[in-house]
Amino acid sequence: MPVWQKAHTLSLDVFRITAGLPLSEDFCLTSQIRKSSNGVAACIAEGFGRNTNKDKSYFYFVAKGSSFETQNHLLYGKGTGYFDQLTVKRLLEEYDDLIFELNKLIKSLK
Repeated sequence: MPVWQKAHTLSLDVFRITAGLPLSEDFCLTSQIRKSSNGVAACIAEGFGRNTNKDKSYFYFVAKGSSFETQNHLLYGKGTGYFDQLTVKRLLEEYDDLIFELNKLIKSLK
């Protein structure tokens, strides 16, 4: 699966698991995790549209950082009991795979 498509699918998965969060989390966990997960796909798309390898790499590095941020939010959601342990485990593994693919992409641009 291409990197952007995987990031986009993960962003939709994150949206779905946050749909049931309490309203008190709207401006905290819900907003933060949705922004970071959607930011991964957005940065990959923006990097793809850039002309130089340096510019592309920059956006792929930002996407990688947002992937780690999303993983942190997933762990927080699991720790608070908002997210199911098995769902979080699956998503963390998928983000690990995505980070691996981003690393390969970044390396190929050097």
